[in-house]
Amino acid sequence: MMELDTIRQTGTLKLQEFEEKVERKRKMESDEDKYDDYDNMSDSPCESVPSTSETPSKRTQLENGCDALNVIKKAVVVLNRLPDYKISALRPPTPQQFYSEDESQSSSDSDMQFEPEDDSSDSDFSLTTSRKKAAKSNNSNSNYDNTPIIDSSAFAYCTHETTKVRPNLPEKEITLDMIVLARKRCMRWLRGKIIQLVTKEDGRLKYKVGFEDKGKSLVSGHHIAFDSTPTLEQLYVGARVVVGSVDNQSFRPGILAELPSRKNRLRFLVFLDDHTPMYVGLPLLHLVCRPLPDSVDDLPDGSHRFFMTQYIKDWPYPHLTQYKPGQSLTVELEGVQQKCDVQLLDSSLIQVVFQENQHTEWIHRGSIRLPHMARFLALRSQQDSDDSE
Repeated sequence: MMELDTIRQTGTLKLQEFEEKVERKRKMESDEDKYDDYDNMSDSPCESVPSTSETPSKRTQLENGCDALNVIKKAVVVLNRLPDYKISALRPPTPQQFYSEDESQSSSDSDMQFEPEDDSSDSDFSLTTSRKKAAKSNNSNSNYDNTPIIDSSAFAYCTHETTKVRPNLPEKEITLDMIVLARKRCMRWLRGKIIQLVTKEDGRLKYKVGFEDKGKSLVSGHHIAFDSTPTLEQLYVGARVVVGSVDNQSFRPGILAELPSRKNRLRFLVFLDDHTPMYVGLPLLHLVCRPLPDSVDDLPDGSHRFFMTQYIKDWPYPHLTQYKPGQSLTVELEGVQQKCDVQLLDSSLIQVVFQENQHTEWIHRGSIRLPHMARFLALRSQQDSDDSE
């Protein structure tokens, strides 16, 4: 009997030990599940499993926290349009390297392209809309674009292509019997010979010239030019020159406006005194012997003198309008704005044909004969005067 009780106690102890082992194992598995759930919650912070033990306020805070993590802030840029003259003054040079006008039209690196308008806008939408309207107008030959884009980017960056300062070189002596080009009328200079040097009472030196086609004239030093071809180092933007005709028999005065560069295919641009622009080669140029300190002072008062003053001041950032062949516009002819079409582009010039009489002419893309350019230059001049005060 005692042996049976001993066996029962031993079985009971083993059963208790087995139950304790089973209980410990269950606890360990339960702890592992909790850790797994915690890891899953850590990997997905915004996907929480709602618990019945959580209060509504805690659950709301958790959901708000998850929504806050999903919020993405968007930056909004508001553009304030500066006046045109401030943009021109503040802009850095923008390199443009191209060989033809077509490439310049397709170039998008010009930060200073702007449209002169009376209304300014602070919204991107209105700016985009105005550009689309301008593009639409440019593509339509039946509509006349009153506000084309004006490009004020640098013409060139090399010193020998942009200099507008007269070089400090020794002056060539003017002697008797020297062959020169002398002024006979405002827009007509002829070849002749210096036959006498005349000193006036006030000390000014005059030169009497006998022309080859008969006739004589007493002129100042800034009304005679050397018959020889100048060297490149003698030339600069703003130089007073005389341009010869193809037959080298007649000559017209002007002011040098561009030096040779890749942009103008290594040619000189000259504005004649009647505002006519032309590209010429070096052999057709002649330097005035004794130019005035400011070549513009040799021009008669009028719109062309105003234009050349502003042009040289702005150089090497000339203001050029952008046109394409086939585009319609208006150009001043004989004091009246007339309709015409663009035929060709040549660097800073456009060739237009007037619709009324089919007259063909080369026009500078910044000419005051373009109505919007005349208004733009007048506005620039007024703003400069206000700033100086």
